[in-house]
Amino acid sequence: MSIPAHEAKSRLIEGNKRFINATSNPGDVSMERRVDTLKNGQHPYAIVLCCSDSRQVPEAIFSAGIGELFVIRVAGNVVDSHQLGSIEYAADHLDCKLVVVLGHNHCGAVEAAIKHDPDGHIKYITDDIREAINEEKDEYIATCLNVKHSVKVIEDNTDMKLLEEKGLEVIGAVYHLEDGHVEFLE
Repeated sequence: MSIPAHEAKSRLIEGNKRFINATSNPGDVSMERRVDTLKNGQHPYAIVLCCSDSRQVPEAIFSAGIGELFVIRVAGNVVDSHQLGSIEYAADHLDCKLVVVLGHNHCGAVEAAIKHDPDGHIKYITDDIREAINEEKDEYIATCLNVKHSVKVIEDNTDMKLLEEKGLEVIGAVYHLEDGHVEFLE
């Protein structure tokens, strides 16, 4: 049931177009779909690594239903061994061909990395973002740099067998809170 990365990206783009003008999520969340995924397993067409921000909901943004997206959420869409393990699982065992690192504008984690020096465990997140953005102070540019950095971390640390033999592609994107559109970074 695996589909190529370019087809998965097309599905995401079309789903985002439907979302922009939607008043509810058109994704299939029916009892039949829940029973089907229980009996037959999940077959997501894309892996989405995104921020934990409650305003960014990938299933809604891409008009997806149950079992269509393998979503990994972490503040600031940063990547460590846990996220890499989740990506490798979905790529290898669920045969997903596309990973999308989905950042968003007005990200609190990016803002914290630019303007603050937080304490506690959040410092791990802001330190990763600072590594990605260097001295950048423009939040939108910093968001794009952070997404691109996470893409590179995934590419540099993913089993090459998955990247080359299985055709796994890793791309970045930014969700715009004000109008709902997703900008794919190429």
